[in-house]
Amino acid sequence: MSEASARRKPNEQPVLLDTELDHLPPELRWREWMGRVEAVIFAANEPVTRSVLARVVGRNCNLELIIDDIRAELAGRPYELVAVAGGWQHRTKKIFGDAIRAAFGTAAGEGAKELTQSEALVLMCIAYFQPITRGELSSFFGKEVSRDLIGVLRAQELIASGPRSPQPGAPYTYVTTKTFLSQFGLDTLRQLPDFEALEDAGLLSKEKLLAGDIMPDFPSNHQNADPEIED
Repeated sequence: MSEASARRKPNEQPVLLDTELDHLPPELRWREWMGRVEAVIFAANEPVTRSVLARVVGRNCNLELIIDDIRAELAGRPYELVAVAGGWQHRTKKIFGDAIRAAFGTAAGEGAKELTQSEALVLMCIAYFQPITRGELSSFFGKEVSRDLIGVLRAQELIASGPRSPQPGAPYTYVTTKTFLSQFGLDTLRQLPDFEALEDAGLLSKEKLLAGDIMPDFPSNHQNADPEIED
């Protein structure tokens, strides 16, 4: 919460902002919109959506062009503006990962512990075949996928409950989350490698998954939590 928000009374309306800036010449108006958009993204701790950014610019402002101009100005900086999880976010460039690890012992976005192979494989299957039930995951692997394993993925907010399955008993399905997209630098699930193309190339198959031959590069932040698990 910002300092201004903290001072605001519960029923007080947000300060009205001149978004059109008709009193400014076009060039200065554009620069002001750029500054506002970058400030909002910089202040946020999660990707900022188009609908949020639209609150601080004019109705006829092209946000894609604004983003392009901000990216151009950041070209020589150690961080960049990326499209992720349906919004935009500032992120340190990967080439500076070693420097960050040297300074802090870990790179930004990395946790102290990675997913186990079983957790990574289950997460991979949920990503590709969602919505999917725990029973379907167990059938896929030929052995039970435990509630504890699902709990690890839920605790890290990588997956969430999806719609109820039409199967008898209407079990919960599981789907990936915006945190999943953000964690792995994806804007949408359409950016996942095409499963059929990977199969055709011999790089991925159900048999390889069952044999545990695939270890996706899915690092994550472990969190100590005991969420309510739904079957």
